Amino acid sequence: MEATKVLAIVTVCVFLVALGLGGLSDVLGADDPAQGRGGVADGAGSEPIIVDHTSVDITAIPQYWIEEAKRVLHIAYGHTSHGSQLTTGMTGLVGFANGGGKGLALPANIFAWNNGGTGGALDLHDYAMAGDVGYYPQWVDNTRDYLGTPDPATGRGANNPDVNVIIWSWCGQASGRTEQSMIDTYLAPMTQLEQDYPGVTFVYMTGHADGTGESGNLHQRNQQIRDYCVANNKVLYDFYDIELYDPDGNYYGDKAVNDNCDYDSDGNGSRDSNWATEWQGSHTQNVDWYSCGCAHSQSLNCNQKAYAAWWLWARLAGWSGPGGSEKAVSTITPTLGDTVAYTVTVQNLTAPLTATVYVTDTVPTGLEYVGGSLNVVGGAGAYDDSNAPELTWSGVLSPTSMVTMTYQVQVTTAGAAEIVNTATVDAPGYQTITVTATIIVNPRQLWLPFVLRSSL
Repeated sequence: MEATKVLAIVTVCVFLVALGLGGLSDVLGADDPAQGRGGVADGAGSEPIIVDHTSVDITAIPQYWIEEAKRVLHIAYGHTSHGSQLTTGMTGLVGFANGGGKGLALPANIFAWNNGGTGGALDLHDYAMAGDVGYYPQWVDNTRDYLGTPDPATGRGANNPDVNVIIWSWCGQASGRTEQSMIDTYLAPMTQLEQDYPGVTFVYMTGHADGTGESGNLHQRNQQIRDYCVANNKVLYDFYDIELYDPDGNYYGDKAVNDNCDYDSDGNGSRDSNWATEWQGSHTQNVDWYSCGCAHSQSLNCNQKAYAAWWLWARLAGWSGPGGSEKAVSTITPTLGDTVAYTVTVQNLTAPLTATVYVTDTVPTGLEYVGGSLNVVGGAGAYDDSNAPELTWSGVLSPTSMVTMTYQVQVTTAGAAEIVNTATVDAPGYQTITVTATIIVNPRQLWLPFVLRSSL
């Protein structure tokens, strides 16, 4: 069978427990989610992260990356009423998931959130900054007041030094922006904040639907934001795009849809239908959707906003997305004694979930397996580290359709080296898949002579 029927994505996350790597990480653009998107001066990552209507499948987000988001992210959110759609939806999602909605079978309260991240919840400070992003220059001033003086050692702010994600939403002001004023009051100030706080990820957002359709100014301004984010490798939560589609992928952007999900069904210039209430009416509450307070809109819209929000958090934590491209690991630069965490995610796309899968990952020379750190989430099978450095898992991918294997190693080589870690995924009747992740250890030994020569 085709190799594309089973995808394996290897993500390497490095926990830099030794000191002194900050400067070199800035040079190389290290992608540590707890330190922003890599220390590049303009806040750009290696590729844009665009969260839109294609990012609302809550069942596709691996449990590992939900947990990882809760571990590494510290989020501050500024918004008024429209922006509350994310957080009210996220609040309702907790009980919905606990009850097995969408077929979810995850630990209780896995989607919990609060200010401070207590009790294993996601750390999200709601209403952290007053107002919304439509009030300029107040939103910029409020961001700076909240973060405080930039700390050159971390790239974050002195007032809330743990905060590494800032997200602002619009109310209705995007509808009145011109192309130039969108630059002056939003895109340029956001970019400046990214430069001043390189250890913080700033999430861009589009404005909510206003019923003016594809020919309206809002549509153009939202496209301007989207184009800017794509061209400059920014992070975008596309609030507007989520409102243009129902969960089945039907498009309403050409039907004068507004923020309440009302649309013109027959093209007579009058909004006479509502895609959210129609979908809710034909599906089962607490199984396919859940009721929640949703400012200016319907419950289903806030459901979708919550799913997309968690997609965003997982992406910021390092998830490459289902079937996504392998994350860049050339910027991962540990030194002797550092602990490195490897993650192998195996996903079956079309093959029967009962197919037996074998995963083998052999820790290469220069790294030493941390005993007892091997863990597997998802699927039904067994993992084994008794033959370390060879680590294995075998089983079926059902019932979760995805298996995530994680383990830690310690760097034991004292010299500069490139270390390639290879894992294989085998299933009867399938072509063997080989996935690799590369790290550069003790990079200062490679770069210091270059720096010294350059300084002469």
